[in-house]
Amino acid sequence: MSRRPGVPLRPLTTSLAAVALAATGTLTAHASPAQAATCNGYVALTFDDGPSGNTTALLNALKQNGLRATMFNEGQYAAAYPAQVKAQVAAGMWVGNHSYTHPHLTGLGQAQIDSEISRTQQAVAAAGGGTPKLFRPPYGETNATVKAVEAKYGLTEILWNVDSQDWNGASTDAIVAAAGRLTSSQVILMHDWPANTVAAIPRIAQGLAARNLCAGMISPQTGRAVAPTA
Repeated sequence: MSRRPGVPLRPLTTSLAAVALAATGTLTAHASPAQAATCNGYVALTFDDGPSGNTTALLNALKQNGLRATMFNEGQYAAAYPAQVKAQVAAGMWVGNHSYTHPHLTGLGQAQIDSEISRTQQAVAAAGGGTPKLFRPPYGETNATVKAVEAKYGLTEILWNVDSQDWNGASTDAIVAAAGRLTSSQVILMHDWPANTVAAIPRIAQGLAARNLCAGMISPQTGRAVAPTA
């Protein structure tokens, strides 16, 4: 969606994480079989525009609250911050392709679109993120040419059911409320860089647990949130 504004990310406070963990009780960094049995459905938390200098705080918040997510990385940042891509994978996250420079793809020719997607595939893989199977077009803009290039690289296009509006200055309360609208198999759009998004993570975890929803992966076959398999 909108571009990173360059505002430093506020670190998640220990008290927020502690409150969330105390409230949810069973949340851990990776779901145990007992916890999985309480899941009445799965939703996909997604974060665009990383990795960045803010990624560590985001990953820490997710891990502390037992959440896994799909990180739609830009190729230029995967190339610049390979250690952060490795950290995403080490934290149990899945890595997707969000183009190389975040352009309006529908205004580009096929060769330019191909370059944006293929270079990101290479950059993510080189950084240790594996070869992405999921692609999120910048701004959610797509057309037949974009879809044809996606198909060439075996990518499944992923948009979203709920837009947190964190890219548009949404408050922490508003981001938490947006996550509260998720229903089973749905996907929410969030971003790597907003401070309010990191601050919202503990309450998002609480809200999902209260509804017996778990954070899952996005199926490359259906584009919907499903139980994690890896």
